[in-house]
Amino acid sequence: MAADDGSASLEFITAGMLLLIPLVYLIVALAAIQSAALATEGAARHAARVFVQAPDTAAGSAAAARALELALADHGVAAEAVDLTISCRPNPSNCHTRRGWVTVEVSARVPLPLVPDALDLRTPLAVPLDAAATQQVSRFWGAR
Repeated sequence: MAADDGSASLEFITAGMLLLIPLVYLIVALAAIQSAALATEGAARHAARVFVQAPDTAAGSAAAARALELALADHGVAAEAVDLTISCRPNPSNCHTRRGWVTVEVSARVPLPLVPDALDLRTPLAVPLDAAATQQVSRFWGAR
């Protein structure tokens, strides 16, 4: 029995590391993805709100871009990896039509944590996320 002294602690450390390291990485990765999902959803919702309240399309686009950057910065997501698309209906050429609908779509790619950019792998090292929000332009818009 003297030959087995200390083997339980060695087995515990080995098995613990084999199970614990992937579990911790999974938790960190899911936290990063959830944070980015909340950021993109909040950014789309807020950008749609400020767009429909702007006096014109140019001011609305600028306000939506600022709202996007602010919402992403709150969650630590880089704004460079995010695409913002604004579409309008029923009149795509004039977004600020009374009772018109404005849809803001935000697409982001969340890089997996602890994966260096120097790796030139042919597999995706980022998780794509999409969020959309639609707001209606007020029926009283422009009646100031």
